[in-house]
Amino acid sequence: MDVRIGVTQAPREIGIELADDADRDDLKKRIEAALSGATDVLAIADKRGDETFVPAAKIAYVELGSQEGSRSIGFGG
Repeated sequence: MDVRIGVTQAPREIGIELADDADRDDLKKRIEAALSGATDVLAIADKRGDETFVPAAKIAYVELGSQEGSRSIGFGG
C-alpha cells in the first residue's frame, strides 16, 4: 500500500510504501488522530522498517493507495 503525505510549505510530498499486510484501519485511525489534534506527530513505518515522523500541524493531505498495488504502466486500459 502506498501513502502520500503533503506537507505545508514544502514543494514535494512524502511517499511511503507500506508492507502488503499493513493494517489499513489502524493507519486510518492514526491519521485521523493526527489531523484532529489528538496527537502531535504522525509516525508511519515503511515496509523496510524505516520510520517517518510528520508534525501533525504541518500535514496538508494524506492519500492512501490501494492494497493490491494495481499501478499500471503504459497505455493499458
